[in-house]
Amino acid sequence: MALKIVETQRLYRQIADQLRAAIQAGEWQVGERLPAERDLAKQLGVSRPSVREALIALEVEAFVEVRTGSGVYVRKGPAGTGAHSVHAPTTEWGPLELIRARRVLEGEVAAIAATSAKRKNISEMGLALESMVDDAGKGILPLQGDRDFHSAIVQATGNSVLIDTVQRFWDARRGPMFERMIDHFETPESWGMAIDEHHKVLAAIRAHDSTLARTAMHEHMDRSHTRFNVSWRKTKRTQETTSP
Repeated sequence: MALKIVETQRLYRQIADQLRAAIQAGEWQVGERLPAERDLAKQLGVSRPSVREALIALEVEAFVEVRTGSGVYVRKGPAGTGAHSVHAPTTEWGPLELIRARRVLEGEVAAIAATSAKRKNISEMGLALESMVDDAGKGILPLQGDRDFHSAIVQATGNSVLIDTVQRFWDARRGPMFERMIDHFETPESWGMAIDEHHKVLAAIRAHDSTLARTAMHEHMDRSHTRFNVSWRKTKRTQETTSP
């Protein structure tokens, strides 16, 4: 008998598998709203962020639909559900878990950059931040400026391992789950807050204050995590009233 490689499954995948199985078994009917995240988390014995990631995975797979301002509803699922149903990539990191990992690494990266950054590095950070401000002012999500800003910080460390690792973290943002999270939760208002947080990081690095730089980056990541955890019933309402 041919043996298969045993893979350790990510927690959000395990949750998504249980919820998908329950949907396919008729636990919730098509068009029915799923229980609140806090209730699902309590039943499953997991955190709300893990449930949030699982629901995003199921939305990518077309088993649920997130209706902003209302909740999460059951869909029929993709054509050919069952043994051949389409699943979100099993190798994709959970977006909220990724933010937590970035907090650990990029906090230290910012602290190192505060002591090692040269004038050129700080200039590149400033230009990236200006690009973010310009794009946000035009109603464009400043994704490229955001990437350039964090890239300029890690480049200032001169450590190729840190540079490659942060690059991999950013590449993970291109996955379907993270892109769906961006669609739901990133708004002109949230980007305005993020830009303010970037200004604080840059100010600390310019001042060559490693402790303040680490703290500013931690606060930025913590607030990003909070923004991605806003209630489904509240998300996008601000955007709908403030978008150009």
